Amino acid sequence: MAEVIVGTACGRVRGREENGVGVFKGIPYAAPPLGENRLRPPRKAEPWTGVYDALSYGDQAIQDDNVFNLPADVLAIFPLSGIEKTSEDCLTLNVWTSGTSGTKRPVLFWCHGGAFITGSGSSPWYDGTNLCRLDDVVVVTFNHRLGALGYLHLEDIAPDFEGAGTAGMRDIVAALEWVRDNIAAFGGNPGNVTIFGESGGGAKVSVLMALPAAKGLFHKAVIQSGPAVQMATPEDGTSTARRLLAELGLGDKDAARLRTLPARKILAAQGVVQARAASGPIAERRRRGFNPVIDGTYFPGGPFNPRAPAVSAHVPLMIGSNKDEQSLFLGHLPWVTGATFDNLPAAMQPYLGERAAEIVAKYHAARPDLPADQIGLILMGELGQRLPSLQMAERKLALKAADVFVYLFAWETPVLGGRLRACHTLEIPFVFNTIEGAAITGGDPARLALGETMARAWIAFAKTGNPGWKPYDSTSRPTMVFDLESRVENDPFGAERRAWED
Repeated sequence: MAEVIVGTACGRVRGREENGVGVFKGIPYAAPPLGENRLRPPRKAEPWTGVYDALSYGDQAIQDDNVFNLPADVLAIFPLSGIEKTSEDCLTLNVWTSGTSGTKRPVLFWCHGGAFITGSGSSPWYDGTNLCRLDDVVVVTFNHRLGALGYLHLEDIAPDFEGAGTAGMRDIVAALEWVRDNIAAFGGNPGNVTIFGESGGGAKVSVLMALPAAKGLFHKAVIQSGPAVQMATPEDGTSTARRLLAELGLGDKDAARLRTLPARKILAAQGVVQARAASGPIAERRRRGFNPVIDGTYFPGGPFNPRAPAVSAHVPLMIGSNKDEQSLFLGHLPWVTGATFDNLPAAMQPYLGERAAEIVAKYHAARPDLPADQIGLILMGELGQRLPSLQMAERKLALKAADVFVYLFAWETPVLGGRLRACHTLEIPFVFNTIEGAAITGGDPARLALGETMARAWIAFAKTGNPGWKPYDSTSRPTMVFDLESRVENDPFGAERRAWED
């Protein structure tokens, strides 16, 4: 493997050429948020002398293992993070490029998932090599602060904490600023940047679309199974911060001690607070726990409530979900495995309220061939991913300023006896065309063509703003259904969607 040296604003970096692709890992895009910089907006990275070795991923953000309590057989095939150690010194990014000279290439900027509390840009699913080999593009992944260290709204509790409740999002904006200032040296076009992300990464894209500080730093957006209609209010954020302080035995007047406590102690308290927050209604999950807080200034509102953000009105959007989102998280739970059409309405009551029996009946009528457990899981996916995604698509359309494209990922994985079906996260290795290294996709060679189809659609969107099918509209609702035989369908599962409108 040949070395490749590129100049950046902070100094030269050394990467490698691997399989015809330039790869640079662990480049600092901001100063380490340590000591007095903890719970503050990111600061510029310090220049260095000589050549910086960008040959291995940087540390992952401070986080717990298995925060979603996945069963062992699922966890074994679900690499949400990389294998690097965790550290507060995590503000680094990674670049894959088809070439450092010649035509300025579209840039795909990936926001990793993990609900703002876990994950990293070094998951093997996110390797940008195959996208760069498919076409002339540049791929960027990165790490940023997570959990309490990235999203603890202390602004209304104690002085000297401006930006603490949005610190993780400010990190992402700093990474985008690094792309603006440096990506041309890696062969990328700073005037054609597509932000894309899945789950919590899709929520990050949703928030970026509402941030004035991010305007002009990206030009297209993709939200994969991560719709964020509403984020935490200042009251929500303050409540969460006070719970964390109390768990640490601190009061409002002691908030400054958060800058000197061991990060692991804060993480332990975060876990307790997050566990309590996770038990609330699914529709409010973005308002509870550790999420970006609407402060009225840096993060003015929304991001898509009560309407799509005007600051990104001109940015084309692709948005979609997977057919069986929640089978990943809930498929092993007793209320699912023991579901019948007699007991399912009661099990759904905490999520659907007094309409539980009515909604279950309508979905059963629309899909009479499906058993009760699948109906229950589909309903949870509707609440968490598909319906909010369609709501955001329509609100974006209402601005009449840019196209919106909608997709549905329907391919079912055969692993674990087929119980995961088209689950949450399953589309990621298809988008990155990293299928052969993704155990969750099984071993059927027929799946490989779908990877190239989806990767090329994402690349086409990054290049032109059109992934290759008709833009969405609120009448015919054209939707690309990705499967072994991908096709455009008008309003797929329309009867189920309309069930909520009656």
